[in-house]
This record gives sequence, structure tokens and C-alpha cells, in this order.
Amino acid sequence: MIDDTRTGEANPSAGSPAEVFGAFLKLGLTSFGGPIAHLGYFRDELVTRRGWLSDDAYADLVALCQFLPGPASSQVGFALGMLRAGWLGALAAFTAFTLPSALILLVFATTAASITGPIGTGALEGLKIVAVAIVAQAVWGMAKSLCPDRERAGIAVAAVAVLAFVPGAVGMIGAIGLGAVAGLVLGRGTEKPAGGHVTMAVRRWQAGVALAAFAVLLLVLPLTAGSSQALAVLDAFYRAGALVFGGGHVVLPLLEAEVVQPGWVGPDAFLAGYGAAQAVPGPLFTFAAYLGAVLGPEPNGVAGAALALAAIFLPGFLLLVGVLPFWDGLRALAPARSAMQGANAAVVGILGAALYSPVFTGAIGDLRDFALALACFVLLMAWKAPPWTVVAFAAVGGAVLAVMG
Repeated sequence: MIDDTRTGEANPSAGSPAEVFGAFLKLGLTSFGGPIAHLGYFRDELVTRRGWLSDDAYADLVALCQFLPGPASSQVGFALGMLRAGWLGALAAFTAFTLPSALILLVFATTAASITGPIGTGALEGLKIVAVAIVAQAVWGMAKSLCPDRERAGIAVAAVAVLAFVPGAVGMIGAIGLGAVAGLVLGRGTEKPAGGHVTMAVRRWQAGVALAAFAVLLLVLPLTAGSSQALAVLDAFYRAGALVFGGGHVVLPLLEAEVVQPGWVGPDAFLAGYGAAQAVPGPLFTFAAYLGAVLGPEPNGVAGAALALAAIFLPGFLLLVGVLPFWDGLRALAPARSAMQGANAAVVGILGAALYSPVFTGAIGDLRDFALALACFVLLMAWKAPPWTVVAFAAVGGAVLAVMG
């Protein structure tokens, strides 16, 4: 439940799982534009039109999910479903919001290998090229909001330097940890937190079980990954989901370290799938369904997609359930906010490093490729074109470049 008596709001938990499923299926089919846009769609549909909760309460949910690792918009959706119809409502919200894009990317994964000829292969190259523009846009936007001062900009640059000497998942974890320590030392989180008071129907013992499960899986899965490929896949995607601060595009370097560097997915297939993921509605984390389907070793196909999808979302939801009963106290602590701000600044640096490699180095072969990527970037930044239209433009542009030789 939610304590929102100050606004005179009616009991918000009076809905049904079917109602939640219908509302989020609509959002899953129409929510283009990434996590920030998704939060806007949620507010318009569920706060303004349906009146499920107040603006203050919604702001508090958003603050919580942006504070935690994981897919922020999906975590907000999960919490809204729980708020409206309990645990079944949370499951309905996640399924309805995630399923459309996951199915589309699964179909793309199973058909991409059959695309031949200059037009088809050129279109796939265009999907790789548009990833350059999309990640550059994400870096620019995140830098403005998460690195607004010299100190946090310095943390971002330091994160790039860490990855230059310690590449892969170890370097990313180290960069985030050092960023959190630097943020704590700098003590920038002194501003008063915004939002309303939110209390979900999660008991403290349930929260404890969720946090224990999160920690056990994070620690035990790497120890068991060598016993089977299925456990290795579960470990890789679970770790990526557990370490994503900022959501959305930030998962790109983590997934690249987990599936490309071991040779499970080729770099070209990785970037083509990432480009395709920009053209579908719903959460960007459904990129995991594509990767699970195209894995070289089994499990792959539908089984691999389901395993990867469940593994990448699970840690974020476990953390959300684990923190909900304690959020009001945690958000009031200035040191916690300072550490989080430092970690977020490091995330900007991690994504900036990914923009160079593998995104730019893997997609841009000559000046014509760069010109197409630049055109896509201008469409996104100056013309404010929807991402799915820019993806279509890049696919056509890649086909044209291929036909031209």
C-alpha cells in the first residue's frame, strides 16, 4: 500500500492483475524512446489519466528506482503493478511491459542470419552504425545531468582511465566503486530529496529474503558457472543486471564484456542487435532476449532468450523489493546520496568508453559510415526525431551505401 493521505487519494490497491496487465500492455506496445521517455509515458497514463497515485508518490518511486542498480523504468513499472494489485499485479506489469519488445527481438534474432544480399547486409550494417549515434546521445544527456560540476566530470574521466588499464567487468566494477568512494569524499549529496512518502506492501522479512537472495546469487553463481553453460549464461546476465547503475544504455558495456569477449556472440551480431533494440518499444534490457537467442553455445534460441531475459531483470527486482521498506530512511542520508552521485558519474565514463569501443571501432569503417552516424546523431539531437525513425533511416542508409559499393 501507499501512504498518501495528504493528497486525499483513494485506496490505490483496489485494482486487479488483469487491469494492470492491460494498462502495461498498452505501454509495452507504445513506449518508444528509452527509460526517461518511459517514465513520462507512465506518468501520463497511470498518474494523470488513471489516477493510480499522486505526483508526489510517483516522484518518490522514480527516485528510488534511479537510486538502485537495474532497469529504472521496469522497476518503476514493477512497483506500480504491486501498488495497484499486489504481487500478481507486479508480475502482470513486468510481463506486459516486457513481452512485446522481447518477442520482436527474438524474431529478429532468428531471422537476421538469413538476411543476405547487399541490401539486407547493408541494412544490418546500418543498425550497427546507428548505435554510434544513440550511445553518443546517451553519453551527452547523462553527462549533463550526472556530471554537472568539475568534480563529477573528473570522476567520469577517471572511470575511462580505469577501463583503459583494466578492461572488462572487473574494471567497470572497480570504476563504479571508486566513483562511489570519491562521491562520498566530495560530499555532494546535500540537497534535500524530493518526492512523497511511499510505503509498499512488502514486509521486512520479505525484504530480507530478497536482499539475501540477491547477494547469494551474485556470490554463488560465479562459483558454479563452470559446471554448465546454462549456469554460465545465468551468471553473466545476472551480473550485468546487478551492476547497471543508470539503466538503459549503460548495460551495453557490461553485456559486451559478458558475451562478446568470451566469444559467445560476435561483435557484428552484438551491434546489429543493439541497433535493432532501439527500434522497438519497451525496456532496452530486452536486448538480452536477442543475445540469449543468438548465443553460440547452447542454451540459445527460445530457451537462451528466456534464461537471459529472466537473469538480467531478476537482480533489479530483488533489490527493489529488498529496499522498499527502508527507502524513507535511506534517502534521508546525505552520505548515501553522495556515494550514489559519484557512482553515477563513473557510469557516464563507462558509457563513454563503450562509445569508443566496441561501438565506434566496431561500426565505423570509413568516412561514409561516419557521415551516416553523424546524420543520425543530428536527427536525434537537433531534430528530436524519435529513435525508431532514426533506426529506420540508418537501415535504409546502410543499404544505400552497400548498393553503392
